[in-house]
Amino acid sequence: MIFLFFVGIVVGILAAMFGLGGGFLIVPTLNILGVEIHSAIGTSSASIVFTSLSSSIAYSRQRRIHYRAGILLASTAIIGAYIGAWMTSFLPSNQLKVIFGITLIFVAYRVYRKKPVEPSEVKLEDIKLNEKLIPVGGFFSGIASGLLGVGGGIINVPFLTWLGMPIHYAVATSSFAIVFTSLSGAIKHYMLGNVQLIWLPFLVPGLIIGAQIGARLAKKTRAKSLKGMFSVVMAILAVRMILKGLGFPIP
Repeated sequence: MIFLFFVGIVVGILAAMFGLGGGFLIVPTLNILGVEIHSAIGTSSASIVFTSLSSSIAYSRQRRIHYRAGILLASTAIIGAYIGAWMTSFLPSNQLKVIFGITLIFVAYRVYRKKPVEPSEVKLEDIKLNEKLIPVGGFFSGIASGLLGVGGGIINVPFLTWLGMPIHYAVATSSFAIVFTSLSGAIKHYMLGNVQLIWLPFLVPGLIIGAQIGARLAKKTRAKSLKGMFSVVMAILAVRMILKGLGFPIP
């Protein structure tokens, strides 16, 4: 299964660059390989723990993580992820995927239109955020993570940039918060029997290496380019999610 190692590298790079968990690629890959969808989501949640942890270490060295915002996000995302994982047992997600996908397209456009700010223009300690709103975003990020098998970054990053955080810091902070979100979802999925441990030794090494590469690439990418690429990735994920929700045979 050397194929999964290289999949892990690609997923790790994209996940770290954009503050996403990587489930948007891990879930369909495992599904193509014959893993039942609930098990693919659960195994993805477990894999994302390692991706986000690796990227968080890299971003910590770059001093780009807003720890207070990340902890506030995670404080409610943990609860949301647990609830989302539990909901997979009885809730058909097709309608949710369509609604969520349409919302993502709007969010991607808003992120694209937002004025880019380079990290050199704003110091991390000078960023002022509405801390009362952060846990709200974290909760919905957690629900998405546990229910749909995504890392939560598709909500975290746009939400933090909307609050006024430059995208480089938002990506790093999202990666940090996802460590806790994915761990919560993974524990619940494991209890439900949805985590197939046999796949992790093939995925995890590539994810760890890829996340380190992705964090370095993000550091070298200008805010305007990073913002544009993030918007494109979100739009692609949104269209895929809508098509899957409508019943098209997309992995």
